[in-house]
Order: sequence, then C-alpha cells, then structure tokens
Amino acid sequence: MTYAITQTCCNDATCVAVCPVNCIHPTPEERAFGSTEMLHIDPRSCIDCGACADACPVDAIFPVDRLKPAHREYAALNAAYYEEKAAEEAVAAEEPVAAEAERTGPLFREWDAPGFARSLPSDFGPLRVAVVGTGPAGMYAAEDLLLHTDAQVTLVDRLPVAGGLIRYGVAPDHPATKKVGEAFARFHHHPRVRMQLGLEVGKELTAEELAAHHDAVIYAVGAATDRRLGIPGEELPGSVSATGLVAWYNAHPDHAPDAVSLDAERVVVVGNGNVALDVARILVSDPDTLAATDIAGHALDALRGRRVREVVLLGRRGPEDAAYTRTELLALGHLDGVDLLVDDHDPRIGAAIDAAGPLDKAGMLGGVTRTAVDWSRPPAPGRRIVFRFHSAPLALTGEQAVTGVQVTGGTEIPAQLVVRSIGHRGVAVPGLPFDEATGTVPHEGGRVRGRANEYVVGWIKRGPSGGIGANRACAAETVTTLLADAVAGELPTPTGTAKEFARLARRRNRRLVDARGLAAIERAERESGQRDGRVRTKFATVPELVAAARRNRLRLPG
Repeated sequence: MTYAITQTCCNDATCVAVCPVNCIHPTPEERAFGSTEMLHIDPRSCIDCGACADACPVDAIFPVDRLKPAHREYAALNAAYYEEKAAEEAVAAEEPVAAEAERTGPLFREWDAPGFARSLPSDFGPLRVAVVGTGPAGMYAAEDLLLHTDAQVTLVDRLPVAGGLIRYGVAPDHPATKKVGEAFARFHHHPRVRMQLGLEVGKELTAEELAAHHDAVIYAVGAATDRRLGIPGEELPGSVSATGLVAWYNAHPDHAPDAVSLDAERVVVVGNGNVALDVARILVSDPDTLAATDIAGHALDALRGRRVREVVLLGRRGPEDAAYTRTELLALGHLDGVDLLVDDHDPRIGAAIDAAGPLDKAGMLGGVTRTAVDWSRPPAPGRRIVFRFHSAPLALTGEQAVTGVQVTGGTEIPAQLVVRSIGHRGVAVPGLPFDEATGTVPHEGGRVRGRANEYVVGWIKRGPSGGIGANRACAAETVTTLLADAVAGELPTPTGTAKEFARLARRRNRRLVDARGLAAIERAERESGQRDGRVRTKFATVPELVAAARRNRLRLPG
C-alpha cells in the first residue's frame, strides 16, 4: 500500500533524502520545489517501505489505507500531482525546442540545493558563529554548521525562550507542524552550542559588538511586522493585523492579554492566504477543542466568551487566484458546526468554480454553497466562514471604532473587527543595510552586501515567502557562502573571545536564559498544562518566562 503526504507537510525534504526509489517530488533540485504547496508521493512507484514516514519531522506521512477521514482527500492530491506532471511532460515532448529552452534558460535558482562542495574542517580553523534568531531559519543554519563542521555556535534571541515562528506563528490547532521544533531542540544542548536568550541586537548589544566576538554572524530575524492596506480608517480601534492576532493567541510577550477584543458578531479578514485561513479557523473553532492545544490562556478565555458567528475572507481577485494552499482550504471543510459559503455576488466567481478541475483551488469550492449575501442583515445563526472574492477594501468605516468595510462595487460589509492579512514585512536590523522596498537585507548568496562576516537567512533574506521547510535550502545556501569565505581566508579574526562575549552579554542583560533555563521553561509549561488537561500552558510575559527559567533549572551537561 502506498503512502501519502498530508496537510502538515513542511517541505523540509528530509523524506526525499531517505526515499530509496525517488518517488517523492519535487526534490530540492527541481524547479518547482520553491513554489510547491507540499511534497507528493508517487503511488505508482512507492514501495511501502515507510522510510519517509519515519523521517518526517511533522508526522505528515501515512499509509493510504490508514488515513483518517479528514485526510483521505490527500491520497487523490498526491496522485493528481503526478497525473498533472505527466500531462505537462507530454506537452513538453511535443515542443522539444521550447521545452529545452525553458529547462536551460535563466531561472531563479534560490531554492536549488547548494553546489559548493563542503570543505573539511582542516581547510580552516574552528569557527565561532553567532546565529541571531532561533526560529526555523536560524536553527536550520545552526544544524548545518553543527553537523558538517566543528563550529561553535552562539544562539541569540531577543526573547527569553527559543522557537520563533514554531512557537509563535504556527496555529495552535496544528500540533504536528510544531513537532519540527523537537528536531531543532536537540541542538539546544549540543556541546558546541551556547544560548543567550533575551538579548536583543540593536538594543542591548550592537551588531558591531556581536561581529567583533565571532568569526561570522548569521541573522535569522524573520519578517516581524505586517504590510499595510493604505486605506482610510486603517488606524481605527477594531482594525488589527493578522501578525498581531496570531501572536496574541500564541501568547507572544509583545502582545498583552487584552490586546484583542472578540466582541464582534462579524469579523472581516482582508486577504486569502494561509494565515488568513488560520485566523478564520481559530475564530470559529470550538473552544473545547482548542483547550487541548497550547493556545494562550487569555485567548481561550476570550474565545469562550466570544460573540463571533461569522468570518468573511475578503479576496481582491477570484477563487482561481486565491493565495491559500489547497491543504488549508480542505481543513476548513472539517470544522465541526461551521458552514462554508461563497458570496456569489459576481458572475465571474461561479464561472471560475464551475470551469475548474475538482482538485484546483477554485474547483475545490464546487461543493460549497453559493449565494448572494445580503450584507444589510446580521450574521445568520450558527457559525460560518464566507468567501467574498473580487472585492478590494477601499476604506474602513466608523467614528470611534470600526463598524464596517467599504469594498469595490459600492458594497459596505458591516463588521466590528477587521484583520489585515496581506503579508509580512521585514524590519531593519540596526547596524545592517536594509532595502525599504523589499523589507529585506541586501545580500549575495546570503552574505550581507558590503560586509565581511555578516550573513542573512530566512525571510529577512528572501522576503516573506515559503514555509518552514523552505528555510532548509535557504540556510544551506547561506552556510555554503560562509564556508567558502572561511576557506578563502576572508573572515576577519574576532577581537573578543567567547568568554569575553558571555561576560559582555551578562553585563548588558542580567536576565538572560541559557539552555538549562530553557529546559526549565519547557518543563514548567508542560507541568502546568497537564494540571489543566492541556498539552502545555505558555507563559505569556517576559517576567514569567525568566522566573520559570530560574526555578528548578535542570542539571544538564554543559
């Protein structure tokens, strides 16, 4: 029986490496790897060995005959990928000249596997590398260095706890996706790793000071803010960013428990990417179901007392151009007690859905009720998610707070909460060059432009695109560049030692958390959660995290 890859696929590609028959595609060497929604197993060549399932860091791979009801669609999705691929190859075979030009022509190759042959440790002395940011991008870079060189790695994070996007960006009802954090956590206690959590570069320590104490510095600081709509009323109370809302329900210390009010019957989410669908799903989910997750306690309390009955997903373009993945759309169809509806206000919407194939994004809405919504009426009884396509927001209405959204076509959709979900944006790192237009640090192969020993990886490098696993190839490129610079003798010698850096960091912030403190936080959160019947109860403030780190510190090696 063949295996199938399901919703939580992270594109890490570990499964590709262990497959003995090359039946998982696209691989990191293939053009489609950077843009694919997920990886797929070819049912025609899978030999049922299970190596991919054993290697998957997010438990996304299962035998087809054991798929749960909510995942059975993925058998067809995996098979359809290869049917589409075969059709494309047939077309290419009929046009060999064009196909060859496409294959050999100039391509954007950021996602390809690195071509640099890794040097042996003897090619250069032991490196001391600081990695700023402990999310997926930073940890993939650290993993690469620790597994393939004898480098010493200093993990730096402005928060007193590790995890980054895994802890604060993944939806709480996606616990399998969070499991990739367990793979990273094994490096927290590596004998060549030192952790300085709670140390903010640009505030307590300058970029120059950090670089002076290390052979190289890799910045993996992500895209910490959101893009703006640029329309009237955007600053009104009741207008929030998806970045902030996600951080709020994930207990991020930057967002107070009372930062978001769910005193709204109708919520409009501007955007139709995966984050928009995450927000919609959480807002209408059964709180009793969410209680078993690691959702913030204050968010769970707010959801229990919510008035939200309807979430409107506002898309500027049609269903065929929706930014969400098919996997996230499928997940909405399995929400207990939640109806899905397409606002059929424009004839282009129905035409696109009817013309699409059953596994196309638009075609997957074929079984969803379509009707023109009368927005002058309050939300219908029960809970529902409404897709409203071909509707760009023109203004948020209201005097003291948001009361609605004006959209193209002269319609106003009454709403008491509007969530902006149109993308993330990087924030400048003090001391590094920054491109305001792209929200990224200019670089060449990961090396910060004009700098001798500073590098970038992840969203601050390439912009806010690609999921967790995409950072693996991105990190490999950056580490490859760093090692090439080391072999060439182009890395300046640090002027400060590791011990001097540790003393400097402690002088700047006496509340820093190390690996033992991080383990204490982990244990305390899990113990607290178990008392409440939950997987964990997150500490939501910096003082709480620091206090937990100082209590009951585990005796760990190093």
